[in-house]
Amino acid sequence: MDPRILALYDEYTHAPLPRRQFLERLAALAGGSAAAMALLPLLDSNYAHAAVPESDPRVATGWVTYRGRSGDIRAYVATPRSGPAKRAGVIVVHENRGLTPHIQDVTRRVALEGFTGLGVDLLTPHGGTPDDEDKARELFARIDRDRAHLDVVDALRYLEARDDAAGPVGAMGFCFGGGVVNMLATAAPTLDAGVVFYGRPPPSADVPRIRARMLLHYAGNDAGTNGGMAAYEAGLKAAGVRYEQYVYPGVEHAFHNDTSAARYDRAAAELAWSRTIAFLKATLAS
Repeated sequence: MDPRILALYDEYTHAPLPRRQFLERLAALAGGSAAAMALLPLLDSNYAHAAVPESDPRVATGWVTYRGRSGDIRAYVATPRSGPAKRAGVIVVHENRGLTPHIQDVTRRVALEGFTGLGVDLLTPHGGTPDDEDKARELFARIDRDRAHLDVVDALRYLEARDDAAGPVGAMGFCFGGGVVNMLATAAPTLDAGVVFYGRPPPSADVPRIRARMLLHYAGNDAGTNGGMAAYEAGLKAAGVRYEQYVYPGVEHAFHNDTSAARYDRAAAELAWSRTIAFLKATLAS
């Protein structure tokens, strides 16, 4: 797909750019309204796809609330139906659309690997993640990021205190959520593992506070995020933080999101996921 169209969609997703203006500019790039409408299914999320459906008999799911700094925070929990009664936990932090069906699916994938998955909804203080993506983007602009980071610290404490907790807790995040996981690692010394998919780094001064092992995934075609990659890696090395870093050449930001046909890269996504699960199993083994 034309990189200019992907850049426009990034602006629409992150600015946020009003949908009417986005469609007008998309039509100009695509060569007309009809061509723009044909491209939309490739750009917008298709939540009908799920690698682990809600009905999968191997996974139990439900909703909980835990006490966060912003008040009661709603979260989606997925646990394996078989295996040990106590297990490590993994927080899953969403992109800038909130706790979407896709992130719930990722949380179930975590459970299928033998962990307690906790997908946090950081839009809870604003009424929770809505079904409409445009509304979600509007709400997202109202998030107090400092307070949201503390809400995720409290999610860690919630997982540590559950009756089925084996002790170790990790976290993974995507885009906005990747940045949150980086910040969580600087703020929570009991975090054991952090997995970051194309997330912005924390302030350099905070990097020496990281105690967790870190796994960092970057898209090759993601100049906006990758601009801070080298400095972050240098900081991790200087602080003696154990980390692994991978760049996936030729793929776009959000390459792991299999609900977005324009961005999803199956080979890179499957490789990154296999590395993620191996890393979590090795790091969170109790």
